[in-house]
Amino acid sequence: MKKNIIIICAVAAVVLTGCFGGKSATSSGRGGEVVGVGGGKGFSEPTPYGMTMIKRGFLRMGIDKQDSLWGKETPVKDISVDGFWMDETEVTNSEYKQFVYWVRDSILRTRLADPAYGGDETYMITEDKNGDPVTPHLNWKKQLPRKPNEDEQRAIESLYVTNPVTGEKLLDASQMNYRYEIYDYTAAALRRNRLNPAERNLNTDLPVDMDEVVMISKDTAYIDDEGRIVRETINRQLTGPWDFLNTYIVNVYPDTTCWVNDFRNSDNEMYMRNYFSNPTYNEYPVVGVTWEQANAFCAWRTDYLLKGLGGEARYIQRYRLPTEAEWEYAARGKDGNEFPWENEQVKSGDGCFYANFKPDRGNYTKDGNLITSRTGIYSSNSNGLYDMAGNVAEWTSTIYTEAGVDAMNDLNPQLKYNAAKEDPYRLKKKSVRGGSWKDPESYIRSAWRTWEYQNQPRSYIGFRCVRSLASSQSTKQKQSKRKR
Repeated sequence: MKKNIIIICAVAAVVLTGCFGGKSATSSGRGGEVVGVGGGKGFSEPTPYGMTMIKRGFLRMGIDKQDSLWGKETPVKDISVDGFWMDETEVTNSEYKQFVYWVRDSILRTRLADPAYGGDETYMITEDKNGDPVTPHLNWKKQLPRKPNEDEQRAIESLYVTNPVTGEKLLDASQMNYRYEIYDYTAAALRRNRLNPAERNLNTDLPVDMDEVVMISKDTAYIDDEGRIVRETINRQLTGPWDFLNTYIVNVYPDTTCWVNDFRNSDNEMYMRNYFSNPTYNEYPVVGVTWEQANAFCAWRTDYLLKGLGGEARYIQRYRLPTEAEWEYAARGKDGNEFPWENEQVKSGDGCFYANFKPDRGNYTKDGNLITSRTGIYSSNSNGLYDMAGNVAEWTSTIYTEAGVDAMNDLNPQLKYNAAKEDPYRLKKKSVRGGSWKDPESYIRSAWRTWEYQNQPRSYIGFRCVRSLASSQSTKQKQSKRKR
């Protein structure tokens, strides 16, 4: 499988082709005419490692033909989506382990700075280079101890538990909690949420109520005195822009027991004990990860990237789960095929299967695999994406509704709802796409829709990340401002 290497290109000139042949936007004028101002050097976004660009385009979303499996018609709609970056493969065990180990090491550094474990303050940064106080944060440049003293050893051992049967030291999964914050720019931009009441309605026939109280919902989380994660969605009066900052705490360790809980009367203990921990499965897709954990990974991946960038970081968009429309558009390929390959068959003329799924009623091995397969061993689709059918089904960011595309906009469609803890469980369904290693042929079609609850881990559901392009303009076709 080919991985992209980050290359930063400096574009000196752009040749306009096709329909766009207008005048250059960097015009000059004289005699008091308005000609615009120079915007400086344009930002040329580097290709993110392991991702491929999906250019903006059009999709007839849904299944045109009557569904032969259930005998019912499904909604179809013409939609358009903007360009985005997408992971070439599903997120692997190896990549997700990097996340888990980062959380582990962040907890360890915090404890090493705690007086209860020796109080080495060099693991925390409390001042800037000028000696002015800053919000305390971890010092990642400080190396963890290779030869720990007694206090440091206690800090390390506090992260592990002992198997009462084998005596083996195991990472304490219950401690692997990741805290992150997401600013809801969409809610903050809504006119009804303006801080100035006079700006909430543009209809000048209506009187302005300067004492109007606006209530908003805000997600928050904290650890209680017993070490449990408490999540709350609170309704509060709008007082300032920080009211749109939502806080989440998620335990990020995958549920390795999903292998035995998903399949009753089946001996899958070996997968439970080995699939995530054994390096043999490093390049296999991570499973047992909930929708909530997948979102936490996206948030961590964003922060991890931004810390390594300079001033141009402000242009980079956040990693996130794909919308249902983005996922189907990317899976169908450049020609909008029913499957992520060119024909409607599931294997080539030589008898080789195009994906890892269940070709027969119970013969999982017919395609060469029993459960999941190493990512990228099947050919990519025309967008350069691997395993968009089968292997593991994939979380999307879209809430699942029976109406499907009928309820969606036709431009960058998204149905989003951040369910509160107290909401009915049915409101916590999220769309899952692509089918998996355990699914029959019909379920691995690009347009097939299914769902799972956002807090439910499965041995057959994984995910991949996307990132919106820093500019909606195509790199090969930039439209210039025309002279009027």
